[in-house]
Amino acid sequence: MKSLSHDRLAGALVTEADRFGTAIAGADGETRVPTCPEWTLRDLTCHVGAAYHKSAAIIASRPTGYVPFEAVTIDEPPAFEALGGWLHEGAERLVAAVAEVGPETPTSTWTPDRRAGFWTRRLTHETVVHRADAAFATGKAYDVDADLAADGISEGLDLVAVFSRRPHPALDRTSLHGTGETLAFHATEPATGWLVRRTPSGVEVSEETAGADVVVEGRAADLLLALNGRLPADDPRLAVTGDAALFRHWLANTRF
Repeated sequence: MKSLSHDRLAGALVTEADRFGTAIAGADGETRVPTCPEWTLRDLTCHVGAAYHKSAAIIASRPTGYVPFEAVTIDEPPAFEALGGWLHEGAERLVAAVAEVGPETPTSTWTPDRRAGFWTRRLTHETVVHRADAAFATGKAYDVDADLAADGISEGLDLVAVFSRRPHPALDRTSLHGTGETLAFHATEPATGWLVRRTPSGVEVSEETAGADVVVEGRAADLLLALNGRLPADDPRLAVTGDAALFRHWLANTRF
Protein backbone atom coordinates (compact mmCIF):
# COMPACT_ATOMS: atom_id res chain seq x y z
CA MET A 1 0.00 0.00 0.00
CA LYS A 2 1.16 3.55 -0.68
CA SER A 3 3.51 5.04 1.90
CA LEU A 4 3.55 8.51 3.36
CA SER A 5 5.97 10.80 1.54
CA HIS A 6 9.62 10.46 2.37
CA ASP A 7 9.73 14.07 3.58
CA ARG A 8 6.86 13.40 5.99
CA LEU A 9 8.59 10.31 7.33
CA ALA A 10 11.97 12.02 7.66
CA GLY A 11 10.43 14.81 9.71
CA ALA A 12 8.49 12.30 11.79
CA LEU A 13 11.63 10.28 12.52
CA VAL A 14 13.32 13.22 14.23
CA THR A 15 10.12 14.24 16.01
CA GLU A 16 9.53 10.70 17.28
CA ALA A 17 13.14 10.42 18.46
CA ASP A 18 12.67 13.64 20.43
CA ARG A 19 9.38 12.39 21.89
CA PHE A 20 11.17 9.22 22.93
CA GLY A 21 13.76 11.34 24.69
CA THR A 22 10.98 13.16 26.52
CA ALA A 23 9.42 9.85 27.57
CA ILE A 24 12.64 8.69 29.28
CA ALA A 25 13.69 12.05 30.73
CA GLY A 26 14.25 11.85 34.49
CA ALA A 27 13.65 8.10 34.61
CA ASP A 28 15.87 5.37 36.04
CA GLY A 29 17.68 3.59 33.22
CA GLU A 30 17.41 0.27 35.09
CA THR A 31 13.59 0.37 35.06
CA ARG A 32 12.20 -2.79 33.49
CA VAL A 33 10.04 -2.33 30.38
CA PRO A 34 6.76 -4.21 30.90
CA THR A 35 6.09 -4.70 27.18
CA CYS A 36 9.70 -5.84 26.56
CA PRO A 37 10.42 -7.57 29.88
CA GLU A 38 13.87 -8.76 28.83
CA TRP A 39 15.01 -5.12 28.56
CA THR A 40 15.67 -2.23 30.89
CA LEU A 41 14.80 1.30 29.80
CA ARG A 42 18.46 1.80 28.90
CA ASP A 43 18.47 -1.39 26.80
CA LEU A 44 15.36 -0.23 24.96
CA THR A 45 16.77 3.21 24.23
CA CYS A 46 20.13 1.86 23.09
CA HIS A 47 18.36 -0.58 20.77
CA VAL A 48 16.58 2.28 19.01
CA GLY A 49 19.55 4.64 18.92
CA ALA A 50 21.96 2.00 17.69
CA ALA A 51 19.61 1.26 14.78
CA TYR A 52 19.77 4.95 13.78
CA HIS A 53 23.54 5.17 13.96
CA LYS A 54 24.22 1.81 12.31
CA SER A 55 21.79 2.27 9.44
CA ALA A 56 23.22 5.75 8.81
CA ALA A 57 26.73 4.28 8.70
CA ILE A 58 25.62 1.56 6.28
CA ILE A 59 23.95 4.05 3.93
CA ALA A 60 26.93 6.42 4.02
CA SER A 61 29.28 3.57 3.07
CA ARG A 62 27.31 3.02 -0.17
CA PRO A 63 27.51 -0.77 0.06
CA THR A 64 27.09 -3.03 -2.96
CA GLY A 65 26.00 -6.06 -0.92
CA TYR A 66 24.29 -6.99 2.33
CA VAL A 67 25.82 -5.57 5.51
CA PRO A 68 24.51 -7.06 8.79
CA PHE A 69 24.14 -4.73 11.76
CA GLU A 70 26.54 -6.92 13.73
CA ALA A 71 29.32 -5.96 11.31
CA VAL A 72 28.87 -2.21 11.90
CA THR A 73 30.90 -0.53 14.64
CA ILE A 74 29.65 2.65 16.30
CA ASP A 75 30.71 4.61 19.38
CA GLU A 76 29.42 3.33 22.71
CA PRO A 77 26.18 5.02 23.82
CA PRO A 78 26.59 7.70 26.49
CA ALA A 79 25.30 7.65 30.07
CA PHE A 80 21.55 7.20 30.38
CA GLU A 81 21.01 10.88 31.18
CA ALA A 82 22.48 11.80 27.78
CA LEU A 83 20.64 9.21 25.70
CA GLY A 84 17.89 11.62 24.66
CA GLY A 85 20.44 13.79 22.88
CA TRP A 86 22.09 10.69 21.39
CA LEU A 87 18.74 9.61 19.95
CA HIS A 88 18.23 13.04 18.38
CA GLU A 89 21.75 12.97 16.93
CA GLY A 90 21.21 9.50 15.49
CA ALA A 91 17.88 10.39 13.89
CA GLU A 92 19.39 13.51 12.32
CA ARG A 93 22.37 11.45 11.16
CA LEU A 94 20.10 8.92 9.45
CA VAL A 95 17.99 11.59 7.77
CA ALA A 96 21.15 13.30 6.51
CA ALA A 97 22.62 10.01 5.23
CA VAL A 98 19.48 9.25 3.23
CA ALA A 99 19.32 12.82 1.90
CA GLU A 100 22.96 12.59 0.80
CA VAL A 101 22.45 9.50 -1.38
CA GLY A 102 18.74 9.96 -2.17
CA PRO A 103 15.89 7.81 -0.79
CA GLU A 104 15.62 5.74 -3.99
CA THR A 105 19.32 4.80 -4.03
CA PRO A 106 20.05 1.09 -3.48
CA THR A 107 21.60 0.16 -0.14
CA SER A 108 21.78 -2.75 2.28
CA THR A 109 18.54 -3.74 4.04
CA TRP A 110 17.10 -6.99 5.40
CA THR A 111 14.06 -6.95 3.08
CA PRO A 112 13.54 -7.03 -0.70
CA ASP A 113 13.16 -3.22 -0.53
CA ARG A 114 16.77 -2.17 -1.06
CA ARG A 115 16.18 1.59 -1.14
CA ALA A 116 17.85 3.91 1.35
CA GLY A 117 14.43 5.35 2.16
CA PHE A 118 13.43 1.97 3.57
CA TRP A 119 15.41 2.84 6.68
CA THR A 120 13.61 6.14 7.16
CA ARG A 121 10.21 4.49 7.14
CA ARG A 122 11.19 1.37 9.09
CA LEU A 123 12.94 3.25 11.88
CA THR A 124 10.23 5.87 12.15
CA HIS A 125 7.72 3.13 12.94
CA GLU A 126 10.22 1.25 15.11
CA THR A 127 10.50 4.43 17.15
CA VAL A 128 6.73 4.96 17.33
CA VAL A 129 6.23 1.50 18.85
CA HIS A 130 9.24 1.56 21.16
CA ARG A 131 8.27 5.06 22.32
CA ALA A 132 5.08 3.41 23.55
CA ASP A 133 7.21 0.88 25.42
CA ALA A 134 9.15 3.73 27.02
CA ALA A 135 5.97 5.58 27.94
CA PHE A 136 4.43 2.48 29.50
CA ALA A 137 7.59 1.96 31.55
CA THR A 138 7.74 5.55 32.81
CA GLY A 139 4.03 6.28 33.16
CA LYS A 140 4.15 9.07 30.56
CA ALA A 141 1.20 9.87 28.28
CA TYR A 142 1.34 8.29 24.82
CA ASP A 143 -0.32 8.96 21.49
CA VAL A 144 0.77 9.15 17.87
CA ASP A 145 -0.35 11.14 14.84
CA ALA A 146 -3.20 9.33 13.07
CA ASP A 147 -1.61 9.40 9.60
CA LEU A 148 1.68 8.09 10.97
CA ALA A 149 -0.09 5.28 12.84
CA ALA A 150 -1.97 4.27 9.69
CA ASP A 151 1.27 4.20 7.71
CA GLY A 152 2.82 2.06 10.43
CA ILE A 153 -0.01 -0.45 10.07
CA SER A 154 0.48 -0.57 6.30
CA GLU A 155 4.23 -1.02 6.65
CA GLY A 156 3.86 -3.75 9.27
CA LEU A 157 1.28 -5.70 7.28
CA ASP A 158 3.42 -5.46 4.17
CA LEU A 159 6.39 -6.91 6.08
CA VAL A 160 4.22 -9.79 7.31
CA ALA A 161 3.17 -10.47 3.71
CA VAL A 162 6.81 -10.46 2.53
CA PHE A 163 8.06 -12.82 5.22
CA SER A 164 5.09 -15.16 4.89
CA ARG A 165 6.61 -16.05 1.51
CA ARG A 166 10.34 -16.09 2.28
CA PRO A 167 11.76 -17.89 5.32
CA HIS A 168 13.78 -15.71 7.69
CA PRO A 169 15.43 -16.85 10.94
CA ALA A 170 13.88 -14.04 13.00
CA LEU A 171 10.88 -12.94 10.95
CA ASP A 172 9.45 -16.17 9.57
CA ARG A 173 5.71 -15.72 9.07
CA THR A 174 4.98 -18.96 7.21
CA SER A 175 2.77 -20.00 10.16
CA LEU A 176 0.24 -17.55 8.70
CA HIS A 177 -0.37 -19.58 5.56
CA GLY A 178 -4.04 -20.47 5.39
CA THR A 179 -6.97 -21.50 3.25
CA GLY A 180 -8.56 -18.15 2.54
CA GLU A 181 -9.24 -16.88 6.08
CA THR A 182 -9.68 -13.11 6.14
CA LEU A 183 -9.07 -10.40 8.73
CA ALA A 184 -10.17 -6.78 8.30
CA PHE A 185 -8.54 -3.98 10.26
CA HIS A 186 -10.61 -0.81 10.17
CA ALA A 187 -9.24 2.45 11.50
CA THR A 188 -11.76 5.02 12.62
CA GLU A 189 -9.18 7.82 12.83
CA PRO A 190 -8.19 8.27 10.04
CA ALA A 191 -10.97 6.36 8.26
CA THR A 192 -9.12 3.65 6.37
CA GLY A 193 -8.86 -0.11 6.30
CA TRP A 194 -6.85 -3.17 5.36
CA LEU A 195 -8.03 -6.62 4.30
CA VAL A 196 -5.68 -9.52 5.03
CA ARG A 197 -6.15 -12.91 3.37
CA ARG A 198 -4.27 -16.04 4.47
CA THR A 199 -3.60 -18.23 1.44
CA PRO A 200 -1.66 -21.50 0.99
CA SER A 201 1.29 -19.54 -0.43
CA GLY A 202 1.28 -16.64 2.02
CA VAL A 203 -0.45 -13.51 3.22
CA GLU A 204 -2.10 -11.02 0.87
CA VAL A 205 -2.89 -7.45 1.96
CA SER A 206 -5.19 -5.00 0.20
CA GLU A 207 -7.37 -2.03 0.96
CA GLU A 208 -10.48 -3.10 2.82
CA THR A 209 -13.31 -3.60 0.33
CA ALA A 210 -15.35 -6.51 1.69
CA GLY A 211 -16.45 -8.35 4.78
CA ALA A 212 -14.09 -10.68 6.63
CA ASP A 213 -14.04 -13.59 9.05
CA VAL A 214 -13.01 -11.18 11.79
CA VAL A 215 -13.19 -7.38 11.83
CA VAL A 216 -11.07 -5.36 14.26
CA GLU A 217 -11.93 -1.68 14.59
CA GLY A 218 -10.35 1.19 16.50
CA ARG A 219 -8.26 4.32 16.13
CA ALA A 220 -5.19 3.75 13.97
CA ALA A 221 -3.01 4.52 17.00
CA ASP A 222 -4.66 1.71 18.97
CA LEU A 223 -4.70 -0.75 16.06
CA LEU A 224 -0.99 -0.12 15.56
CA LEU A 225 -0.24 -0.95 19.19
CA ALA A 226 -2.43 -4.07 19.07
CA LEU A 227 -0.84 -5.32 15.85
CA ASN A 228 2.57 -4.88 17.46
CA GLY A 229 1.60 -6.79 20.59
CA ARG A 230 1.32 -3.73 22.82
CA LEU A 231 -2.44 -4.03 23.43
CA PRO A 232 -4.22 -7.35 24.08
CA ALA A 233 -6.84 -8.64 21.68
CA ASP A 234 -9.60 -7.94 24.20
CA ASP A 235 -8.55 -4.36 25.00
CA PRO A 236 -11.68 -2.13 25.27
CA ARG A 237 -10.19 0.31 22.77
CA LEU A 238 -10.73 -2.33 20.09
CA ALA A 239 -14.05 -3.60 18.73
CA VAL A 240 -13.72 -7.19 17.53
CA THR A 241 -16.53 -8.88 15.63
CA GLY A 242 -16.45 -12.35 14.12
CA ASP A 243 -13.80 -14.99 14.74
CA ALA A 244 -11.83 -13.55 17.65
CA ALA A 245 -9.63 -16.66 17.78
CA LEU A 246 -8.40 -15.84 14.27
CA PHE A 247 -7.33 -12.39 15.49
CA ARG A 248 -5.56 -13.88 18.52
CA HIS A 249 -3.73 -16.33 16.28
CA TRP A 250 -2.61 -13.44 14.07
CA LEU A 251 -1.22 -11.53 17.05
CA ALA A 252 0.54 -14.60 18.41
CA ASN A 253 2.31 -15.18 15.09
CA THR A 254 3.26 -11.64 14.04
CA ARG A 255 5.14 -10.06 16.93
CA PHE A 256 8.67 -8.89 16.15
